Amino acid sequence: MAEKDDHAATYTAFKEAVNMTASALDKHLGSEASQSVGQKKDGAGEATGHQEGRRIVEILHTKKADLSDDDYQHMRKVVGYVHRHLKQGGPKDEAALRDSPWRLSLMNWGHDPMKGA
Repeated sequence: MAEKDDHAATYTAFKEAVNMTASALDKHLGSEASQSVGQKKDGAGEATGHQEGRRIVEILHTKKADLSDDDYQHMRKVVGYVHRHLKQGGPKDEAALRDSPWRLSLMNWGHDPMKGA
């Protein structure tokens, strides 16, 4: 029962944190801007956030009933990252925010801070 409750809370938190659709995120991940931000581990060609974004697209395409424990663990990781990154804050000026590394990095993780703004 506790696992189902935990999964339900995780699913809700994930849906709140990830405010981009799978197609919008996939399109963003294909952009040069998306690939220009983020940390790369040990000389890897792809930033961590970019890899995470591809995994988020997979989760968004998965039916809720088919999500695995590993998916839920990953969803918790995404929620934590988005919340931490949002607390850091980005540029206050909308023009500066639009192409800021802060926003682009969040978008790699499925959250567009300008959505609804």
